Amino acid sequence: MMDVAPYFTRVDGDYVFARWGTPIVPVVFGVDDQTLGLFKGAFEAVVSLAGHKMAEIDPNLGANLMVFFCREWDELTEVPHLEQMIPDIGPLVGRLKSAQANQYRIFRFDKAGAICGCFVFLRMDDHLAEAPADTLALSQAAQVILLWSDAAFATVPPLALINGNAVIRPEVAAIIAAAYDPIMPDVAHDASHALRLGARITL
Repeated sequence: MMDVAPYFTRVDGDYVFARWGTPIVPVVFGVDDQTLGLFKGAFEAVVSLAGHKMAEIDPNLGANLMVFFCREWDELTEVPHLEQMIPDIGPLVGRLKSAQANQYRIFRFDKAGAICGCFVFLRMDDHLAEAPADTLALSQAAQVILLWSDAAFATVPPLALINGNAVIRPEVAAIIAAAYDPIMPDVAHDASHALRLGARITL
């Protein structure tokens, strides 16, 4: 049986799992129409893999999965109304600059703990700029469909190249599909949940 626990065990030792409890409504800022289409296709593919749903509008925010592209982190402080959704955007930008980060994700959760929103920030440094847009889109889609551990992809990325094409790694795809089994919970904090997931996975 596949060992699923490391994918949701954080560096502090806590097991934390969450999946989306609402339909996903994505929007992407700072890209051209072609890249926008690639991101939309990637989100649709991963949501389909999960057996989850997308929608045209979120009743609370209009869109609940927001992707922001920038060249420099300081650009985020100039995005209209972003500080209303993320009050600490100023200090966050400072931390991202200090860490020389090129990506960051913030999840929002409902009262039960299920994912109800996500903000994705991508700074197009040399490393990200080298990645094909469709590969970048699929990677981000895979990383927002679940609340993965902060160390889940530290050494092995969620994608692999097969015949020159970027695809979600089979083990990661299997976890996504199993995690959205209707009888599985939206939220879990006990590692026994990983055993239930593992029992549903056949690679």
